[in-house]
Amino acid sequence: MFRLALTMLINERGKYLGIIAALSFTALMMAQQPAIFLGMLSRATALIDDIPSVDLWVMDPNVQYSDDSKPLQDAQLYRVKGIAGVEWAVPFFSGSIQARLPDGNFRNCIFYGIDDATFIGGPAKMVEGRITDLRLSDGVIVDAVSARGVLAQTATGEQRAPLGVGSTMELNDLRASIVGLHGGAPNVQSQPIIYTTYNRVKFFKSSDRKLLSFILVKLQPGVDAAKVVHDIRRYTGLAAYTKAEFSAMSSNYFLFRTGIFLNFGTSALISFLIGGSIAAQTFYNFTLDHLRYFGVLKAMGASSRLLFAMIALQMLSAGAIGFGVGIGVVTFFGVVVQGNTIAFNLNYWIVGGAAFAILLLSLGTAVLSSRPVRRLEPAAVFRG
Repeated sequence: MFRLALTMLINERGKYLGIIAALSFTALMMAQQPAIFLGMLSRATALIDDIPSVDLWVMDPNVQYSDDSKPLQDAQLYRVKGIAGVEWAVPFFSGSIQARLPDGNFRNCIFYGIDDATFIGGPAKMVEGRITDLRLSDGVIVDAVSARGVLAQTATGEQRAPLGVGSTMELNDLRASIVGLHGGAPNVQSQPIIYTTYNRVKFFKSSDRKLLSFILVKLQPGVDAAKVVHDIRRYTGLAAYTKAEFSAMSSNYFLFRTGIFLNFGTSALISFLIGGSIAAQTFYNFTLDHLRYFGVLKAMGASSRLLFAMIALQMLSAGAIGFGVGIGVVTFFGVVVQGNTIAFNLNYWIVGGAAFAILLLSLGTAVLSSRPVRRLEPAAVFRG
């Protein structure tokens, strides 16, 4: 009987392919939109995650997320160093700067300044060159993706030779020499990321009066982090957060203070409703077209439970194929955009959620489509 059910479904080639196409679209959008959203959310905390050696982030109390820079006076660094329990504290600059490329084109870039002596806060992964080369005159480190991508494009979008070690650019009309390429994670804005030393930031941004964005703190072994945080807030008036707290605060800002979550959630929901409606309507029409066959089986003694199992098998098999096609397309999309400006993070939770959504859709459609079969009187088939 179950083989007969699958044969009935496959023989209706047009409706069969239509159901699979609708379910594939649904699975694709249910996985792609959350994967892009999760990728963007991970970029919101990329700066924090790339500096694992830091225990506390100290900043202006009004800072809301990692890219929200509200500069402090340099004297605050020494006040934080004097707090009991602090092993070391280093400055960190986070801001933006306009870069002028060799062809005269301008690009807005994210600009980070790290401690001159220890290079704490620098990129965790170097693709070319060494981080210590920042000691060279006018040295900066650029992210490798942008050096081969947007920084290697003309104003008209044409590709030219990528930037590399030895290339030069201008930052605020001052010469900067590229001494390395890093492989750090892109930021939410997908802008080029440039690193240099903190003191050199003062050279490139000499017009800015205050440049200290964050103070990165390492605690002494065995010290209670909560007590040090309390002391920093009490004696300096600054905000201090552990790495986990600052990461959560940045994530929550993008979740609840921007429209990113609402936009992606609405898109996924609409895709589910549209794709699911098309698949359900197509399968319902398929069931109505084959109502006479179900009537014959019912007249031959097939129970309503058996007929429902046949209908459920038809829809679940189509759902499994549609899910496989949709996730396959999403996975291929992720491989293509990996390392590019599009944020993408497909994990097992997203795949499992998409599978659960397709399962619910398939079972709900089977229940709906089985209603005419349950109400069917076998005699009506023979009278027709």
